[in-house]
Amino acid sequence: MASLFMDIKVEGISKTYAAGNKALDQVTFDFNLNGIFSLIGKNGAGKTTLIRILSTQLLPTSGRASVNGMDVVDQAREIRELVAAVPQEARAVPWMTPIQTLTSYLMWRGYTHSRSMNMGKDVLRMLGMEKQENTKNRNLSGGQKRKVLVATALASEATLIFMDEPTTGLDFISRKELWEVLVSMKRNRLIVLTTHYLEEAEELGDLIGIMNAGSMVGFGTLDQLRGRVKFPLGIKIFSQSYSVPESIGDVELLSKNEAQVYTTEDAAYALVNDLLSKHIKFTVQEISLNTIFESVVNGSDSDE
Repeated sequence: MASLFMDIKVEGISKTYAAGNKALDQVTFDFNLNGIFSLIGKNGAGKTTLIRILSTQLLPTSGRASVNGMDVVDQAREIRELVAAVPQEARAVPWMTPIQTLTSYLMWRGYTHSRSMNMGKDVLRMLGMEKQENTKNRNLSGGQKRKVLVATALASEATLIFMDEPTTGLDFISRKELWEVLVSMKRNRLIVLTTHYLEEAEELGDLIGIMNAGSMVGFGTLDQLRGRVKFPLGIKIFSQSYSVPESIGDVELLSKNEAQVYTTEDAAYALVNDLLSKHIKFTVQEISLNTIFESVVNGSDSDE
């Protein structure tokens, strides 16, 4: 499969449903990427609506979006040749087996029967489903059924894959296994995934979009998003006697022996030097996506 950087442009996209519910409001962003774009937000933030528009399953009310220069409305057929999708509401056909599901889907995409079988078996093995490949889908667990749907998209060799909450219903170990598969398969494609798991978005996302109330309120790499937060560094201090200056940032007392400080790089540098000179134990970490999300979303709420 030839390497191809996917170019996504979204310009002022809005979507209002028939009942008057405005799902998207002037969403604008663009990027050129092979990798994973993680899209996060609360329920009703507009994530699913946005990826349905980008995957040509839904028409926007206004605005324009394109994939590799092709308009999602006027050139939907051409875009669909590049795309595979795992919708949130998708269900595996109950009377088929996982290998039948993958083989039939891949043959529909134009692969031969033998090639489809081999590709299907390879991906099922990567997802730890080789022992269930001939089990009827209706007899699989909820998480296994979800894996079958994810496998169909990954096996397709599509250069643009949309996954709407692909790890819903998976236990933690299965989620971690899927993360490893996605990372291994992102090199020559763009994977757009929505998720409620912020640690998942942080772990996987080469780019991250934060949505709230139909708007894109945060967009960029994790480091770029950290730059939007007032106090991007966290220092945990282990001491009963050390007094943290109030002016340094946000201070949270975790116990009589521990304090968590959120501060700027310059203030962190001075604080670390002071702690070292006094032989006080501490740890330093950059703030997590969870902290960024709360800051960005709460900030956008207060602006409304």
